[in-house]
Amino acid sequence: MSQHHHVQLVRDYLENVWNEGQTDRADEYLAANLIQHNPNLPDGRAPLVEFIDGFRKQLPEARFEIRRVASDDGLVFVHSRFRPTPDARGTVVVDVFRIDDGRIAEHWDVREDVPESTVSGHEVV
Repeated sequence: MSQHHHVQLVRDYLENVWNEGQTDRADEYLAANLIQHNPNLPDGRAPLVEFIDGFRKQLPEARFEIRRVASDDGLVFVHSRFRPTPDARGTVVVDVFRIDDGRIAEHWDVREDVPESTVSGHEVV
């Protein structure tokens, strides 16, 4: 699978599973034994699907707005803005996904709240 396909896999995963709540399609994107580095989530596809389903019930309008994507040697890096509601400032998120055998096999993420302003005047996302 090429780097282009890795990027498209991750873009489709974020749009379909997270933004649209199509968790019934998670097996298209996630390895069953997904390794999770987010400190709030256990390993495995099934626990993540359960989390996303509950999350989407609480925040049905939540969305990841992808701003930048890069890939290197089986890794895909996504810089996005997460908004729990359309009018929220939200959170800047950088996700790192390792792709193996056509599925997301490992995940890391870092987050920072979007501030009202910055010293430089530049947005953080």
